[in-house]
Amino acid sequence: MLNKKTLAVMKRELREKLFSRSFILMTLLIPLFMFGILALQTYFVSFSGEGKVNLRVISASEDITEKVRSEFEQEDFVKDKSYTIEFGTLEKGKLSEYLDKARQEIVDEKLTGVVYIPSESLKEKKVEYYSKTPNNPKVQEKIKPAINKALSSIYFTGKGFTSGDIKFASDNVGFNGFKVSKESRIEEAGYGNQILSFLFSFLLYFSLLFTGSIMLRSVVQEKNNRIVEVLLSSVESRELMMGKILGSSVTALLQMAIWLSPIMVLISTTWFVLPPELILSINPMQLLYFLVNYFVGLVIYMGLFAAVGAIFDNEQDAQSGMWPIMMLIMIPFFIALSMQTNPGSPLVKASSLIPFASIIVMPSRMAMTDVPLWEVLISFGLNILMLVLVILLAGKIYRVGILMTGKKPKWSEVVQWLRYKY
Repeated sequence: MLNKKTLAVMKRELREKLFSRSFILMTLLIPLFMFGILALQTYFVSFSGEGKVNLRVISASEDITEKVRSEFEQEDFVKDKSYTIEFGTLEKGKLSEYLDKARQEIVDEKLTGVVYIPSESLKEKKVEYYSKTPNNPKVQEKIKPAINKALSSIYFTGKGFTSGDIKFASDNVGFNGFKVSKESRIEEAGYGNQILSFLFSFLLYFSLLFTGSIMLRSVVQEKNNRIVEVLLSSVESRELMMGKILGSSVTALLQMAIWLSPIMVLISTTWFVLPPELILSINPMQLLYFLVNYFVGLVIYMGLFAAVGAIFDNEQDAQSGMWPIMMLIMIPFFIALSMQTNPGSPLVKASSLIPFASIIVMPSRMAMTDVPLWEVLISFGLNILMLVLVILLAGKIYRVGILMTGKKPKWSEVVQWLRYKY
């Protein structure tokens, strides 16, 4: 399969792609694009978008009102006036009448909402929130702690507890995460590897789609302008297909290595010091696995894209055959994104072993958590078997389809091509 003619085609592909304007532009622009995406994501997460919040906190008793007022006045969002809060006391029976009067202000968004704290809240710790958007998590997240402290303080007062005891009881629990792994010491975990996992997922997703679509267009164009007929006078169809696949894969691998080079510099030198929360916990062997796994994935997907390109005469028709392959790339990408909240979910573990999906999911999972060696080996071995199968089947489709012009073949005819014996 890999002989001098295949290598000659591969060199031709490398010459065309490595020195092309698109290769240089994409190599330079993708890192900038990635930083832009991360910066936008950080901005959107940090930007609450709440605007000016006007609340009325109404309590069933003066004691609760005064205590709640005292707690809210210590909050930064009240001090910097991003939240304007009015306080009042009202019996439960008059609440409906009060809300009827406030309804228009709430609908017109002049009043964000009304928080009612009934007497029963001292036992059940439940308050009522009336608003046009009552499930706004940003508002609830900010006002809950102050109300909780006020209710806890009133509840424990007079029961022999000091102010320190009451403060301790009313404060929420804080969590510091420490990563436990087999090979390294236990250390506090930051967000570095979470970002790295997202970066791996995105780069694999983007590169497989981008390189695959280029391969598909290249095959369709060569078929249309009859260049393929000239090439096939010198090499066999399988040698031509393998040369194109290897040339495209080596080019994409080199591009990926360039994109990952800043990470290699960060983990192997002390030239740059990251903040503790952004420190990367990854070793060079994991990066090497990432590149080898990526190359195997490239060969698999390029084989599929080349086969689809050989079936059709134009790019418009080829889009219909391209969608199933795109789904094989997009679904694992979405699974990898879901891993950000739970890297140990059964779906993530299963998809990191299944061919096609594991090409994207396994490297992202390895960035988030320790993965047993046997799982990595099984995943890699299954991908190698899939590579051999895809190349065999793609070779059969490519051989027949690349010289077939005119009528668009039916999928049943393509299945017949697979049964031909050469």
